[in-house]
Amino acid sequence: MSDMNVNPVLRIAPAAPAEAAAHFRASLAFHADVSDVAAALAAGGDPGFVLVDSRSAEAWDQGHVPGAVHLPTALAPEQAGHLLDRAVPVVTYCWGPGCNGATRAALALAELGYRVKEMLGGFEYWVREGLEYETWQGRERRAPDPLTAPVASDNCGC
Repeated sequence: MSDMNVNPVLRIAPAAPAEAAAHFRASLAFHADVSDVAAALAAGGDPGFVLVDSRSAEAWDQGHVPGAVHLPTALAPEQAGHLLDRAVPVVTYCWGPGCNGATRAALALAELGYRVKEMLGGFEYWVREGLEYETWQGRERRAPDPLTAPVASDNCGC
C-alpha cells in the first residue's frame, strides 16, 4: 500500500499509551491555560505563582492582565531579581498563540533559576474569553468569543 492510500492522520502511528502519557504530563508541567490562570487569580488569596507579562511598555499600556508583573523579556536578566522571588513559580504570557514571546521569556527566566510555565493563548485569549483586563485608561472587558469560551458559563468543561 502506498503512502497515498494511508489516512494522513495515521500515516505516523500514535505513540504507545505510556509514551503519550509521559508526553502530555510533561506538557502540563510547562503550560497553563487562560481559564486555569483566571480561576486561580479569581479564587482570592495567594494563587501560588506570579503572572509575568513579557511584552513592551506600549503593549502593556494597551492592555494587560490585572495583577500581572510587567517584565519585558529583554529586561529579565537585569530586573527579574528585583521583581520576582525565585521561590515562587512564574507564569509568562505575551500576545497570543501566534507569538513566541512568552516562550522566550520563560526560557530567560528558567535560565535565571526560576520555575516557570507559559500561559497558552496569551493576552489575546484572555481578552477573547471575556476576562477583565487593564489599560492605561482603566479596566475593560469584552464579550466572550463563542469560539473560545462558553458564552453562558464560566466553566469550559475542559
